[in-house]
Amino acid sequence: MTNPMTSKVEDKTLTLERVFKAPRELVFEAFTQAEHLKHWWGPRGWSIPVCNMDFRVGGVWHYCMKCEDKNQGDFYGMESWGKAVYSEIQAPEKIVYTDYFSDAEGNIAETMPATVCTLTFIEVEGGTKVISKGEYATAEGLKQVLDMGMLQGITETWDRLGEHLESIQ
Repeated sequence: MTNPMTSKVEDKTLTLERVFKAPRELVFEAFTQAEHLKHWWGPRGWSIPVCNMDFRVGGVWHYCMKCEDKNQGDFYGMESWGKAVYSEIQAPEKIVYTDYFSDAEGNIAETMPATVCTLTFIEVEGGTKVISKGEYATAEGLKQVLDMGMLQGITETWDRLGEHLESIQ
């Protein structure tokens, strides 16, 4: 069993922590290489049919998550596009990016809240602790994505990451 994720909501910040049983370099690669992300990014039952990554400061990761699970009812066949713009990279310790909802062309969805995400990778006994700190412009923006079920989605996504890391070691 993998370690559970902890989450903390404070005003307009969501902090997530979890330890993965894998070396820091490998966990960092899992977040920064399309070949890895295609295996684990997104909630259960969702795939990544589009995953274009330019991992460098100023670079963009543009992706599409698609629901492939007929058991998810109205979500089946739905696409959700996202776009991340990298502002800081310190391999294998830290990544800072701004995460946006977007469309297939990469246009940012102005009605949806953007997040400044800071991912920190810390070597711990038996693995790597990942700390994800998401900062929203407003507490309402954070509430909006939480109400959309984001916490369950992230929990499933990180579960899938844990399974992916186990499968490749």
